Amino acid sequence: MKEIEVVIDTEEIAEFFYEQLIVRGYVPKREEVEDLADITFDYLLEKCMIDEVFEEDDD
Repeated sequence: MKEIEVVIDTEEIAEFFYEQLIVRGYVPKREEVEDLADITFDYLLEKCMIDEVFEEDDD
């Protein structure tokens, strides 16, 4: 199986959820969609679909 690099940004996930919930008639709070984004990220980690990588700062 070929490995590919994918960057997943929880802020981008939160924005996507926010827009989709608005389209579906919901009025989510920003904190709620941020929680959903974090939960989604944790789910992907738990299912081994992604690996969390921490960027090293070059000071």
